Amino acid sequence: MKYCRRCILPDTRPGIVLDGDGICSGCRGHDDKNTRIDWASRARDFARIVADARGRSTGYDCIVPVSGGKDSWYQVIRCQEHGLKVLGVTWRTPGRTEIGQRNLETMVRRLGIDHVDTTIDPETERRFMIAAYERKGATAIPMHMALFAIPIRMAVDFAIPLVVWGENPQLEFGGPEADRLATDLDLAWIKKHGVTNQTEWPDWVGAEGLAERDFAAYRLPDEAAFRRFQPKSIFLGSFFKWNSEDNARAAASRGFESGEEHLKTGVWSFADIDCHFIALHHFLKWYKFGMLRSFDNLSQQIRYGTVTRAQAIDTIRRIGLQTPEDGIRRFCVFAGKPETWFWEAAERFRNLDIWKRRGDRWTLPGFLIEDWSW
Repeated sequence: MKYCRRCILPDTRPGIVLDGDGICSGCRGHDDKNTRIDWASRARDFARIVADARGRSTGYDCIVPVSGGKDSWYQVIRCQEHGLKVLGVTWRTPGRTEIGQRNLETMVRRLGIDHVDTTIDPETERRFMIAAYERKGATAIPMHMALFAIPIRMAVDFAIPLVVWGENPQLEFGGPEADRLATDLDLAWIKKHGVTNQTEWPDWVGAEGLAERDFAAYRLPDEAAFRRFQPKSIFLGSFFKWNSEDNARAAASRGFESGEEHLKTGVWSFADIDCHFIALHHFLKWYKFGMLRSFDNLSQQIRYGTVTRAQAIDTIRRIGLQTPEDGIRRFCVFAGKPETWFWEAAERFRNLDIWKRRGDRWTLPGFLIEDWSW
């Protein structure tokens, strides 16, 4: 494992490539935001997209996929500032937290939007999550399939001309230059970057007894249906400089709630608080990539200039592994499985290219913190 010289991300993280100077693609994306992207020009582009959407609209101007989290608050606020009539669309996680429910309800009420909250048959989700975890070591494959498919299908089915997503992940977290500078989240992007471990819904038919008809909510519109109406689907963060801390402040000023008592993973008490299961998605990065959600949060803070690299390393040393024991317990109850099942499956996905056995312990040679307690 090699680490970025500027932030603390390892080159094992998907999308992260270190250049000849030892700087990662995530940090280079931040450089792009400050030096290469003409934000005034991008804002004018956004205004043209808004005008086109309002010209094509027969009711709702745009869909904003919302969870009730800080970023979706910011997305709605920005869209409303540009005069767009927003329909909020949510995939309802089976692990929704009380604070997540409260923030979602407050957002709908305070920001004054119409809202569709989509619940998938819990038994379908349970079986799909079991299959995804056992086959890929990834509990969040069903989540990512649903949260991308539902808004896009709704835009096509109800002739809503615009879908406004949040950040461009390749610009914020690392990816190839062309993807960092992209503005559209289209069907090709979802298939390439949709965090489904290079699978599509047909790959899961038969798993845990799931039939083709069980995947209705997970299916993207086909290319022909998409082309007939052609809704514009964009990253808001490709038109306005994205900053998670600023988004949290904007959301809080309108009524968004957060706090240390809601922290599930990482170091941001205003993020990843909507779902009891989300911490598992991030925790499994430890086995696969030798990193944690805290590495993501702190690397972004380094880029924002709010912490130094040395301070970030000290924070990782202090907070440690952050094993999401409550999330694991809740997930196993939902799945109807013993906790031993979770840990046995996690071990199967330990990346032996980076993990080495030392006596009775697994270690990461060259880990960022030399005195880490293994």
